Amino acid sequence: MEGEEPAHFPNIQCRTDLRQQFALTLWYPAFAVRPSSCVDATMSVIHTASLLPALHDALLALLRTLTPADWSRPTVAPSWCVRDVVAHLLDVQLRRVSQQRDGFSGPAPEQAIVDHASLVAWLDTLNARWLRGSACISPPLLIDLLAMVGPQCATVLGAIDPDAPALYPVAWAGQSTSPHWMDVGREYTELWHHQQQIRMAVGAPLLEEPRWLHPVLALSVLALRRALAPHARDVGTRVVVQLTGEAGGLWHAERVREAWIVGVGDAPAPVARVVLPATTAWRLWFNAIPREADVFDQTDGDPLLIDAIRGMRSVMV
Repeated sequence: MEGEEPAHFPNIQCRTDLRQQFALTLWYPAFAVRPSSCVDATMSVIHTASLLPALHDALLALLRTLTPADWSRPTVAPSWCVRDVVAHLLDVQLRRVSQQRDGFSGPAPEQAIVDHASLVAWLDTLNARWLRGSACISPPLLIDLLAMVGPQCATVLGAIDPDAPALYPVAWAGQSTSPHWMDVGREYTELWHHQQQIRMAVGAPLLEEPRWLHPVLALSVLALRRALAPHARDVGTRVVVQLTGEAGGLWHAERVREAWIVGVGDAPAPVARVVLPATTAWRLWFNAIPREADVFDQTDGDPLLIDAIRGMRSVMV
C-alpha cells in the first residue's frame, strides 16, 4: 500500500548477509588496506547521487532512438551486444533496490568468497544467469522496466547519509569498508561506463563533458591503491597521474607503512609520473581499449609502477 514502509525479508531461506561475509573475507594482504581506513584522508568526498537521475534520463533517451539492428550490435564488453548491456543495467538497478531498500540479497554464493578472484567469479556467475534468464525480454519492455526502476534506485541511493557505512565495500578500490558516497560512486561509474559502451556501439555522442567524466575519473584513481599494492616501496615514495583535458586533473599515490594512499594534486619528487588524456584514461581503466595500447603521452620513472598504472582497472575484473 502507498505510504507503507517497504517490507524486509530477514528470514527467507536463500538470503545471506553478504555485507558481513564481504567485510570478513575481502580483508586480505593483497589489498594493503586496514579495516579502519575506508578512504584516504587526503581525498575529498565525491558526490554523484545528484547525477544519477540525469544519467538515467540520458540512457532512456538514447535507448528510445535505437533501431532493431542497433540492439544486436557488438560492444567493447566481450561477447555482449547492446541488448545484453541494457539487460545488465536493469539487473544492476533491480539488485540494488532489492538489497538497499528491501534488505533482500538473493541466493548465497555456491563457493566462499575468499579473495578478489572468487568475488569476480561470483559476480560473473550472477551476470551470466541474469542474461540467460532475461533473454526473452523484448527491447521495448527493457526500456519500460528501466524507466520504472531507475528513479527508484536513484531515490534509494540519494536518501542515505553519504558518510554512513556502505552496503558493500568497493573492492576495485582495495577497500575492506567504504563510506556510502563511495558506494554511490561505484554505482555511478558502473551506469556511466556501460552507457558509454552502448553509445560507442551505435555511434551516439559520448558523455565526456566534465560534468560526467570528471567524477568518473576522480573515483577511478582510487583504484591506484589496489593496483600498486603488490609493489612495496619505501615510506614516502610517490607516483603522480596527470590527466589532461577539460575533465582531467592531477592525483598522486604515496606509500605509507604497508599501504598506498591516494590524494589530489601533485607530489614532490615522484618516482614515477604518467600523463595521458582524460578521454583515454577512462577507456583504459574500464577495458574499452587493450592493456597493451600506447596510451601515455608521457612517462617518467619506475617502469614497474608505470606498468601497474597501465594495468589498473576501476571495474571488477
